[in-house]
Amino acid sequence: MLKKMISLISEQPLHTLDVINWAAPIPYFGDPCKATIATVGLNPSDREFVSSEGTELNDSSRRFHTLTSLGLASWNELTLEQLESIHTSCAEYFSRNPYDAWFKPLDLLLSGTNDSFYSPLFHACHLDLIPYATCIKWAFLKTWQRDSLLTISAGFLGQVLKYSPIKMLVLNGKTVVENFERACDVSFHKEPMDAWCLPRKNGNHVSGFSYEGKISRMADINIGRDVYILGYNHNIQSSYGVTSSVRTSIQEWISQKAKEILN
Repeated sequence: MLKKMISLISEQPLHTLDVINWAAPIPYFGDPCKATIATVGLNPSDREFVSSEGTELNDSSRRFHTLTSLGLASWNELTLEQLESIHTSCAEYFSRNPYDAWFKPLDLLLSGTNDSFYSPLFHACHLDLIPYATCIKWAFLKTWQRDSLLTISAGFLGQVLKYSPIKMLVLNGKTVVENFERACDVSFHKEPMDAWCLPRKNGNHVSGFSYEGKISRMADINIGRDVYILGYNHNIQSSYGVTSSVRTSIQEWISQKAKEILN
C-alpha cells in the first residue's frame, strides 16, 4: 500500500493536485496496528515538512522523510530499506518530534478513554483521509482537486482500517465528516448538541452537532467488520472561539460513547 502511495507521486494525476511531490505520503501518524481508537483529519499539514518560514525541516527537527533526506533524485529510486524507513517514521511519529500544537488539543479529547497518541501501552493513532501534504491549504484547493484527492486516497484508508484492530474513529470537524461520508457513500446520524454552541457577540452563535454511525466498507475495500464513527462539527484546532467548556463536553461525550462501543 505505501509503495503504491509513493508511486502515484511520480504519476501525472498528482502533479495537477498541488501535492508536495518531494514529501513522502503519511498513511498514519502512530502505529495503527497497536490502536483501537483513531482520530481522522483531512490531509497532512505542510508544517510536517517545512518550518514557519517555508524551509524544509532537517536534522533533529525533521518529522518525515523527503527526497532530500533519503538522498534520492526521484521516488522511482526508492529501495525496500528506504520504504521501511518511511513506514517507521510514521509508526513512531509520536515518540519523535510530533507537531504538538496540532495534536495535543486532539489528544486531550481522547483523555477520558485512557488512550493517547503519546502512550505506548494504550496507543491511539491519527489517520488522514488523504495521505499527501499539499502546497496550499485544503480550503483553497479547487473543488475538482479535492474530489480527485479523495477518490485516489479513500481506498488507502480502507486498507489501513482493514489490517488494523481499530474499532472507533473520531472525525475532527464538519469538513472531515462531510468528506468521510462522501468517501464511504454513507450519511451519519446528526444530533444538535446545545452544550457545544459557540457564542458570538453579534448573536449569530455557532451551533454544535455530533455525528454517529458505522462503516464496514471504504471505497472498494471491504474492511471485514464494523468500525464505529463519532464526529463533531467544530474543528478543534482552528474553529474560532472553541471554549474550554465546549472542549470538555466533547471529551466527555467521546468518553461515554467509547465505553459503549469498546466494552
